[in-house]
Amino acid sequence: MSVSSLRPTATRLACTAFVLSLAGCSTFDSLFSSDKVDYRGAAARQTQGLEVPPDLSQLAKDNRAQVQGGSITASALSAVKPATPAGVQTSTTASGTVALNAAGDVRLERSGTDRWLHTSATPEQIWPQLRAFWQERGLELVKEQPEVGTMETNWAENRAKLPQDFVRSTIGKVFDGLYSTGERDMYRTRIERSASGTDIFISHRGMQEVYTTQARDSTAWQNRPSDPYLEAEMLSRLMLKLGGKEDAAKTVVAEAGKPAPATSVTKVGGEGQRVARRPLSEVPDSLTVADGFDRAWRRVGLSLDRHGFTIEDRDRAAGLFYLRYADPEQAGKEEPNFFQKLFGAKAPTPARYRVSVKADGDKSTVRILDDRSQAVTDDNAKRILSLLMDDLK
Repeated sequence: MSVSSLRPTATRLACTAFVLSLAGCSTFDSLFSSDKVDYRGAAARQTQGLEVPPDLSQLAKDNRAQVQGGSITASALSAVKPATPAGVQTSTTASGTVALNAAGDVRLERSGTDRWLHTSATPEQIWPQLRAFWQERGLELVKEQPEVGTMETNWAENRAKLPQDFVRSTIGKVFDGLYSTGERDMYRTRIERSASGTDIFISHRGMQEVYTTQARDSTAWQNRPSDPYLEAEMLSRLMLKLGGKEDAAKTVVAEAGKPAPATSVTKVGGEGQRVARRPLSEVPDSLTVADGFDRAWRRVGLSLDRHGFTIEDRDRAAGLFYLRYADPEQAGKEEPNFFQKLFGAKAPTPARYRVSVKADGDKSTVRILDDRSQAVTDDNAKRILSLLMDDLK
């Protein structure tokens, strides 16, 4: 073999070695990894200008009159016990709950399609562990409400959905910012104190980037359905962190099915392809749910979480969620311009409502009340019920 025939081979080997050195040892880890969720480092790569529903903005609380009947709200209990992260009226766990897996101090519970974790630890003990859990996942907490028992992460990209071919696993590590799934996820964690410990709920919300014109020269972020697989994945990982067994945690994910397929920014959207809203004339004044109070309460709470409503307080004993609603049709329009401000115009204040869950035998009734606990049927109330209808049917 001549020296000249060795040179091309040597050159190729050198180039290969150079590329592999850029990628580092983590390349081989990602090639053989079966991980379906990875938000590590995603915060630094988030798309700027991601618009989220207006309900997510913070607003100072008002001093509402306490509900009669001897019940106590989350914020009222927090005032008595300032250190309580999830000050909720103590309640018993649903009698119809079936425990699928138990491991030491934490177990997975399920009722229908709803899943959550139960631990004998108190909310005060669980709160710092939850904060550390999301940070370990690579997600930043942008909202913490210890007095209500909720925390929310930032919008982040699941990098595990990117194609893991050889080019992506090598050169792509150096130019990682050039790759995008066109999707963003965020999670809300809600904890409720029960007679035997703490119940932990995790809900997912998703956004996807779509083209808004046929020429594909403009994009916008739109809502996408909540992903049950991602919720189950996070529940299983949290179960492990809190002391659960690996086999039990894997069962959570296996029962949730397969993860949603990855999408990309090349997906065509457009005004005509958005999901049509239900006409308000078709929305009833109240909803009847074929569930007892315990399950109806959980389902309504999860639905409100998945739709991103700002829950300012809750009172399980009275069956009330206190929330603030801002009409999404007015998103970006509510802020007065310079001349309007000059003449004293102010941005409209988002309306406050109460979602009432009342037991009615083996069924439950869901109504929308105003801040004086009077039933309301205005357009905003019907929009809230319309969102709940699909989840509670």
